[in-house]
Amino acid sequence: MERLRSVASGLIEWVVIFAIACIFMVVVRLFVAEPYYVPTASMEPTIMVGDQVVGQKVTLELGMPVASGDIVVFRNPTTGDHDILVKRVIATAGQTVDLIDGVVYVDGVPLEEPYAVGYSYELAQQAPGISVSFPYTVPEGMVWVMGDNRDNSADSRYFGAIPEENLARPHRPGLLASFSCKRRRRARLRLRLGLPLAMLCPNALRG
Repeated sequence: MERLRSVASGLIEWVVIFAIACIFMVVVRLFVAEPYYVPTASMEPTIMVGDQVVGQKVTLELGMPVASGDIVVFRNPTTGDHDILVKRVIATAGQTVDLIDGVVYVDGVPLEEPYAVGYSYELAQQAPGISVSFPYTVPEGMVWVMGDNRDNSADSRYFGAIPEENLARPHRPGLLASFSCKRRRRARLRLRLGLPLAMLCPNALRG
């Protein structure tokens, strides 16, 4: 009888430990950090297809604003093959974006973009119902995003500026976190994250 009680007590203890571990994991994924898989080549060579990125969400709660150069993860605003997209913030609310001879200009100043490959031209086609013309001033509460692989990226040139609220609940950027790019290399990045499935990874890749 005593042995039976001991076994039952041990079993209950393991069940409690398992339940606590599960709750902890859920809390971490919802409010602390979450892994993401990169399905497209739009951010190459900065982030490669198949890379796994880990975004931390805690500092987004501090109210720090999204900044140009940040890498963000957000829900695809169009009906496409991928629900989650990864892009770089090029301009924020009130800034004016222009594309001249394959170069991005923000507020009349050409950007130095050592992270980008290809040329930044207007796209021949835009998403249904979207009409973007240049120069383009980013509306309040929105951000303009583009992929680093400019010749292979459907970004704000295609679907327009993205509402900041699509990037996150009231989450904002912050701390250092591990960013694993290309299985053979690791980069140390400041990650920003948003929305249950919206991640802002940081500007450590600005060049």
